[in-house]
Amino acid sequence: MPRDASLPPLAAGVFAMLLAGCASDGGARPASGGRSPGGTVKEAGSAKTEAARVNTELGQKYMAQGKLELALEKLTRALQNDPRYVDAHTVIAVLYETINEQALAEEHYRRATQLKPKSGSEANNYGAYLCKIGRYDEAATYFERAITDPFYQTPVVALTNAGTCAIKGGKFDAAERDLKLALDRGPDNAEALFQMAMVLYRKDDFFRARAFIQRYESLGQPSPESLLLGRNIELRLGNADAATDYTRRLRQNFPESEQARSLDAPSSS
Repeated sequence: MPRDASLPPLAAGVFAMLLAGCASDGGARPASGGRSPGGTVKEAGSAKTEAARVNTELGQKYMAQGKLELALEKLTRALQNDPRYVDAHTVIAVLYETINEQALAEEHYRRATQLKPKSGSEANNYGAYLCKIGRYDEAATYFERAITDPFYQTPVVALTNAGTCAIKGGKFDAAERDLKLALDRGPDNAEALFQMAMVLYRKDDFFRARAFIQRYESLGQPSPESLLLGRNIELRLGNADAATDYTRRLRQNFPESEQARSLDAPSSS
């Protein structure tokens, strides 16, 4: 399920704001013998935030290299530097999820949303995590929060996640609604096209499901999942030749996939 922070580069805009804050704190000082109220505290806070930023960036780089122990060390240090640094909570949540420390992963995803309660990105990330562990109704509330953030730059991601999660929760009408909204905003969103085909298949709307799987394929991104779904749609429509073609392509292009192996099971439709 797409997330905004499953190891992306940390937002350049966030870094720019932090650096700008450091620059402003380092401005003119009062004449000798005077001190601005709280000035030292502000400067110390900016230094700690900058240290958190640097350690978060290092932790993320170590994660990308597969050096997870070093990554955890840097990210833990980042949160020691500044416990309110949201990017550190997000990235360490991804790390804990990777090493199957699920309670800690949830703690940090949730903390990120608490620190930035109106942020679509953090809400989407937590929603995606909740969906992964099967808490579909809770996930839906966070996807809704993400979608309603007017400053969220990728609402299509949250809408697609909301639709995908609704399918898992058996709420097909809600899934179709969210995926339609995602496709209204991004007609070539491959994941939304595939998931729309899936939900329509689950709703026994096979002709429309075929149309969406064909749109997905027109993007040139066949996958084992899409080929199996296309095969099953054609079987339901009684088109044996098209189903056979999907079967051939699945076996030929993805012979070791779970989907190809499923063709040998007693029932794969």
